[in-house]
Amino acid sequence: MNAVDILKERGFLAQCTDEAALRNLLDHEQVTFYTGFDPTADSLHAGHLIALMAMSHMQRAGHRPICLVGGGTGTVGDPSGRTDMRKVMTDETIAHNCDCFRAQISHFIDFTDGRAIMVDNGDWLRKLNYIDLLRDVGAHFTVNRMLAAESYKQRWEKGLTFLEFNYMIMQAYDFLELNRRYGCRLEMGGDDQWSNIIAGVELCRRKKNITVFGLTNKLLTKSDGKKMGKTAGGALWLDPKKTSPYDFYQYWRNVDDTDVSTCLSLLTFLPMEEVHRLTAVEGKEMNHSKEVLAYEVTKIVHGEQEAHKAQEMARALFGGGVSEQVPQLHVTCGEKLIDALTREGVFSSKGEARRLIQQGGVTLNETRISDEHYVLQEDDFSEGKALLKKGKKKHYQLVC
Repeated sequence: MNAVDILKERGFLAQCTDEAALRNLLDHEQVTFYTGFDPTADSLHAGHLIALMAMSHMQRAGHRPICLVGGGTGTVGDPSGRTDMRKVMTDETIAHNCDCFRAQISHFIDFTDGRAIMVDNGDWLRKLNYIDLLRDVGAHFTVNRMLAAESYKQRWEKGLTFLEFNYMIMQAYDFLELNRRYGCRLEMGGDDQWSNIIAGVELCRRKKNITVFGLTNKLLTKSDGKKMGKTAGGALWLDPKKTSPYDFYQYWRNVDDTDVSTCLSLLTFLPMEEVHRLTAVEGKEMNHSKEVLAYEVTKIVHGEQEAHKAQEMARALFGGGVSEQVPQLHVTCGEKLIDALTREGVFSSKGEARRLIQQGGVTLNETRISDEHYVLQEDDFSEGKALLKKGKKKHYQLVC
């Protein structure tokens, strides 16, 4: 099947510069394509999963990915989807974040035997002479056209810095440079990147008189249009030190029924026939489909062993199973949580318990406990059980 058809069938495709021509190219050539990742943090998060999965599907269809980390563009910050300016990072922070991204991307993309390329746009953007860039590239951009871009219009009233205004030019230059170095013919990215991608396609046409393509993927959103991957504690990170494999698993296990089909299509490699079968159910049967979703996504991000451990832990906590990894604590409704945890040995003293609660390190059923005098209620328990988490890795099943 053509790679475009795979992306369309699974629900990735949002916009394409010339779908028919791109499909024809993909039918007849191994196409080198790229997606960029700006190092805004020391870990990728759930919002990056769409881009990573789309790249993986393209690679499985026989094409060659270029994974670009933004050691250069990260110094500016993409204004797309932002109501304020991004925090300026030091060069050391950018370099560290790029290293973290490289390690995580390798979970999705096969780099053996030249099947994929990893590059850093800092290698060329940081060497550019400003005047040369203005003459060579800036002459091909009109301010009117740039201001029409959605990413800039959103910031116009509150103020758009000249620093950020240059971002589109930098991203467009990346496409031109990747075409020169590696014969890159396609840029892929989230739908909020459409204006920046179009700029790169146009720059390649003007500078080299060649046809290249742009394709955007839908953003990871819930059925109500809100962004997916947000938790009470912030972003859903791909780094297991920032979001444990169990918490990662539980997020997907608890998505709304209406979002299961979309998530299975976009975030797993299950055949679409299997996706349709899993989502043609209702009621309690949907719980099995959510388990499959959670297991498959966790397996892709953290590996099969961690996915299995997370699934077993969840079943032990909420399914009546037994797991040596999850201690059971017998508590009484109406008693203070701090008293129960000290009595059961979770904390060596009430003082230690108070300190961790004040630091936000105790959660009950994924809700952070901030009151050191919290009293356990019947509503805290489902079929007599509740999930307590101490810190990021220690889990307990409370039995009332």
